[in-house]
Formats: sequence, structure tokens, C-alpha cells
Amino acid sequence: MKTQHHLALCADDYGAAAHVDAAIDRLAHAGRLAAASMLVLRSRWPEAARRSHLWPATVKRGLHFNLSDGFALSRELRRHWDVLPRLPALIALAHAHALPLAAIGAELEAQIDRFQVYVGAAPAFVDGHQHVHHLPGVRDLVLRTAHARGLAVRNTGRVEGPSDALKRRLIEFSGGRALQRELRRLHIPHNDLLLGAYDFEADDYRARMQGWLATLDGEDDAASALLFCHPGDGAARSSGDEIAAAREREAHYLESTAFSEDLAAADVALGPAFAAARQAGGQSSSAG
Repeated sequence: MKTQHHLALCADDYGAAAHVDAAIDRLAHAGRLAAASMLVLRSRWPEAARRSHLWPATVKRGLHFNLSDGFALSRELRRHWDVLPRLPALIALAHAHALPLAAIGAELEAQIDRFQVYVGAAPAFVDGHQHVHHLPGVRDLVLRTAHARGLAVRNTGRVEGPSDALKRRLIEFSGGRALQRELRRLHIPHNDLLLGAYDFEADDYRARMQGWLATLDGEDDAASALLFCHPGDGAARSSGDEIAAAREREAHYLESTAFSEDLAAADVALGPAFAAARQAGGQSSSAG
């Protein structure tokens, strides 16, 4: 008998812009989301946090730790960077062991504090905008904080799917594999596999989703899968958002009956994020 698999859907970039927040709000209220990952550096963050209080209690709210877009929140990191570096520069600095780690630690605490002030609770989990949470040096700060505060962490050590192999391997080998090893060792709650990585250029998001869902068919029934997405409304096209068209395609599909049909055809049910994640000491289906 075929085993039904469960998938947690997490929408990233909440707080980035009104057109992003509106789409995520609808998906949360429609019962499509298990979680949303939140950017706290934008000026609209207080309003976004207020809106999130109206979501169903089942939708977990997490920190989308940002080191690569906009301006730092903490005084300590602003002393080093007037503007946060773009991702390629950040990756190069991290792998050269040239990051200002003490200041980045202060920035992580400042972003968590700003999250708590407006949400009224600690984040349920931490991940990274553009996966910065797994970079060398940054990774240790995130792990230490998550372990001390009892937070889950998005695992980027096993990124699956039928296509986009280069991007998936870049995520794993720029820090994801090392993050995964430490998550297991420290018994920090995390997803076993990650879905949703692609180049944002594919016109047919439904075909991508069908491929990700098919990936679950070969998984252990105890493996926890998290799919990250970036929905947004059509207004994004006139906002200067680099992935505006992709956001619109994702939102349209995720709100549609086609998504429900594809879940049913793959025998996959939407479930909670991180709830069933296996930790260190247990057998994992990952190739770590």
C-alpha cells in the first residue's frame, strides 16, 4: 500500500513589501501554509507583524535572517557595512573567514529582538534570506542561538528535486552540508529535506511542483520535507522586485485547485513544519 507523505509549505520574505504580504496572508488564511519566514529590516515590518496576528495558530512564524539586502539593524554591524553586501560578496567573505562575526552575532540578536517586539513572541525557527544562515561563521552563530533558545532551523544540507541540479548543489556545498551535520549533532529540530529551489525563470511553476511532489515518493515515510516558496501579487511587476513574475506565478498556482489536485495525485498532504523532524542519533534518509 502506498504511504502518504506530508509536506510543510513555508512562504519566505514576509515583511518585504505589501504585494508579498498580501499573497502570503491569503495563503495563510486558506490553510496552505505551515510557516512563513519574516524579514524584519523593512520599514513595513511593524504593520506586517500586526497582520500576521490574524493568521491561524497553526502557521509558524520564523526569522528570515538577512545579511545581504538593505541596511543592518545593529550599531555594531553598521560600523562595518553602511549597506549590507550582495550575496556573492558575502559568500566570498564567509569562505575566506573574513566576516565581522562579533558584529554579525549582534545583528542576529537585534533582528530576533525586533521580531519579538512586534510579534510578541520569539521566532519558532530561524533560516536565512538567500540561505545566509548556513555560511561559514554565520552558521555557528545561528546554531548557538537556536540551541540556546530552543528554535528550529531550516536545513539546507539536502536539497532535492528533479531539475536545477547546479543550484541545489551550490546551496548544499556553500554551507548546507556542514549545517546539516551540526543540526543532527546538537539535536536541533530541522527538516530532513528541502524542496523549492529553482532559478525563478521557469514559466510553468505547476510542472516544478509536480516534480518536487514526485520526489517524495521515494522517501522514508518518517522523513520531514519542507518546501520554500516566494508568493506575491501582480503589483510586484511594477515594484522593481527582481523575481516579481515568479512571485505572481507561485501565488496563482498555490491558491488554485490545481495545487490541491496535484497534492492528491501524488498522495501528499500538507502538514506542520519541523514537527516530525528527526534529529541526531536517528537514521536519516539524507546523503549528508
